[in-house]
Amino acid sequence: MSSLPASAAAPAGSPVLRTEPLGFPWPTVDPFLFCVYHDDAYPAGNAQMGPAAPLAGRDIGQDFSRQDGWSMYHGSAVPGFPAHPHRGFETVTIVRKGLIDHADSLGAAARFGRGDVQWLTAGQGVVHSEMFPLLDRDGPNPLELFQIWLNLPAASKMAAPHFTMFWSQEIPKFTAADAEGRTTDVAVITGRLNDPGAGVGAPLPPPPDSWAARPDADVAIWTLRMAPGARWTLPAAAGESTRRQLYFFKGASVSVAGQAVRQPSAIELRADAATELVNGPDESELLVLQGRPIGEPVAQHGPFVMNTDAEIRQAFADYQRTGFGGWPWPDAAPVHERASGRFALHPDGAQERPEPGAKEPDLAPLPPA
Repeated sequence: MSSLPASAAAPAGSPVLRTEPLGFPWPTVDPFLFCVYHDDAYPAGNAQMGPAAPLAGRDIGQDFSRQDGWSMYHGSAVPGFPAHPHRGFETVTIVRKGLIDHADSLGAAARFGRGDVQWLTAGQGVVHSEMFPLLDRDGPNPLELFQIWLNLPAASKMAAPHFTMFWSQEIPKFTAADAEGRTTDVAVITGRLNDPGAGVGAPLPPPPDSWAARPDADVAIWTLRMAPGARWTLPAAAGESTRRQLYFFKGASVSVAGQAVRQPSAIELRADAATELVNGPDESELLVLQGRPIGEPVAQHGPFVMNTDAEIRQAFADYQRTGFGGWPWPDAAPVHERASGRFALHPDGAQERPEPGAKEPDLAPLPPA
């Protein structure tokens, strides 16, 4: 087994095309624009659901310090990201630990996490907030999530915004065991997994205007958890032009088509080739992002992603003029009542609660202490 150095191309004929170390954010390829991984070891919460810890030494409003293992990000009392606009793409937020309180300019709201996924089509424009309430006042409040930006083609840039929730229990999952019984757990956020032994049903439908909603786009988002020493073959993608990135973000080492990877890395693969993964001595976790490239010009400035600079200028002008529909919440960083369970309130007033019997949410943010 050979070892592949960081930021290197692989030997000719290998399904591994290139590796590079993971930074912040993670490198992506078309049709993906952005991928970030947050893993915060928040302490016990206070009465306002912020950290029961001093905030001295942090640049409040711009705190990405990871001081003491966590950040406030753009939050001032509760960690997270107060109201901010988007246009021209989609956000896919996979919450593995902890909870997010969502609110947006459509009037939608949610508390989700513990394996749930939110898929938000910004389209012609939406404003949303993503706050991280620390509900446990007696113990730590770990938070772990991915946020992925998926581009929209020009024909869908100005589609109506769309809010979708995938609750954890709805997401197709399967466990593959190798010849020695060592397991690989796969969660299929979107995209059909072409593994004859998977036994998973049809993937959950992405939003209607998403690039992922096109069968020929071959978009997939999967998470993998491999037991120590486990072997599993990542099946070939369906599309000949599909691009695939494999992110090794947790574990001691993993072998990818015979190439040893010993640090957190982004590994670009030939998507049309099956790729054997062999885990090292510790449990490992990986993320797969794949899709057929949109292949259009990308003009990006901050929270807006369009095709031309003129469209970016128009996005700023439209936001300044309309606020993308305005902000229906009392402040820019709303959090829901501490006792609220996981829920979603949709723009049409429909509500979902994945936990039967959960308390009705109080959708007004708590007043400051």
